[in-house]
Amino acid sequence: MPPRRPPSPAAAPAPAEDLFGGPPAPPGPEAAEAQAADTARPLADRLRPRRLEEVVGQEHLLGPQGSISRMLERGALASLILWGPPGVGKTTIARLLAEAAGLRFAALSAVFSGVADLKRAFDEARARRTSGQGTLLFVDEIHRFNRAQQDGFLPVVEDGTVTLVGATTENPSFALNGAILSRCQVMVLKRLDDAALERLLARAEELSERPLPLDEAARGVLRAMADGDGRYILNMAEQLLALPAGTAPLDPAGLSALLAKRAALYDKDREEHYNLISALHKSLRGSDADAALYWFSRMLEGGEDPRYIARRLTRFAAEDVGMADPTALPAAIAAWETYERLGSPEGELALAQLVVHLGTAPKSNAVYVAYKEARRAAKETGSLMPPAHILNAPTKLMKSLGYGAGYAYDHDEAEGFSGQNYFPDGMARQPFYRPAGRGAEARILQRLEHWAGLREERARAEATPPRRPRGGSQP
Repeated sequence: MPPRRPPSPAAAPAPAEDLFGGPPAPPGPEAAEAQAADTARPLADRLRPRRLEEVVGQEHLLGPQGSISRMLERGALASLILWGPPGVGKTTIARLLAEAAGLRFAALSAVFSGVADLKRAFDEARARRTSGQGTLLFVDEIHRFNRAQQDGFLPVVEDGTVTLVGATTENPSFALNGAILSRCQVMVLKRLDDAALERLLARAEELSERPLPLDEAARGVLRAMADGDGRYILNMAEQLLALPAGTAPLDPAGLSALLAKRAALYDKDREEHYNLISALHKSLRGSDADAALYWFSRMLEGGEDPRYIARRLTRFAAEDVGMADPTALPAAIAAWETYERLGSPEGELALAQLVVHLGTAPKSNAVYVAYKEARRAAKETGSLMPPAHILNAPTKLMKSLGYGAGYAYDHDEAEGFSGQNYFPDGMARQPFYRPAGRGAEARILQRLEHWAGLREERARAEATPPRRPRGGSQP
């Protein structure tokens, strides 16, 4: 019999410790190099979702009943505009959509790309199409393309050369052409809430096989610092996980000392600027001084010019408080002037006081409505002359024409009110100003109603012919 050969290494049984989950054999040089390269990647990149189901915080789009999920189920992925704040997964979603729809992923950034890059991307997509391969063209910061560049997408979107997925942090209504919007569906991505941010932190801890060195209060502060930005919270988590093992859990003060505070999402010439001033204005109109103070403070924290806020508060005093509190407008001017004299930060207290004054004041837009109606009537009636009795007559000619004839000097009349007509001849009286009956306007309304009664009495008296004396000869 031939001698038995020893078993080959491949056929040798595995060590017992490997069978039962013991420590694996040391990796070879290539595996160790790959592992080192993976560790060198940022944590946010290593935790990038590999399936649409792993994307957090966008269940309204990617959940079982989400808008995008239903598109994929139908096999009809439309061109999309992904609109949302930074760090909520726009780029990741685009990549995963291409994979789920069986399309080739191609990416451009409007910051670095020009017309030549667009043409090359379109030509490559046409070449793939001839071989039966579709293209999902992802355009980051699509709002940065000018109008002509945006128009360049129209033919390739219309003929199906590309499925366009654009990402933007700006309101598409203002930032994109109407032609682009008519060919794309806008999908609104939400800022990540606390639950979504916590899921990201849990994934970071699982990947790193160690908990974040934070107590519960500091963990909440970390989520607040992220301000809904998933990429940002993972970058901060990476800094914390780089601390030496065994670091005592940090409290909020320790966390703040270690990490820089994230600047609030605010751009003084973009949509967030208008969103926050709208929130301030409507909070004041709703008489919620606390909410108004919050939005006022948010604008200041974002770097808004306090003079702009002072101007808008002054407008509010005239438009929404009006005659319900006649002191509101002088108070607005006083607060504005105080800020100009003191500057920041001392002068901001005067504006905060004005916010509380306006928020707690009775509200009326009666003057605002009256003004608009009067302007409309003035435009419609053209050049009607004032009634002759209220015209001055400095010359004999003007007196002969009836100027000033029959004018009643109100101070000489009973109750200081004559009740004469001051509207143009040929124009019926119109009650533009209708007090709301709140605050000071309650007393104004009583006066106006009293004067209206006196005016009606005068009109009846003028319309009633004088009685003839009894007896005497008939004419």
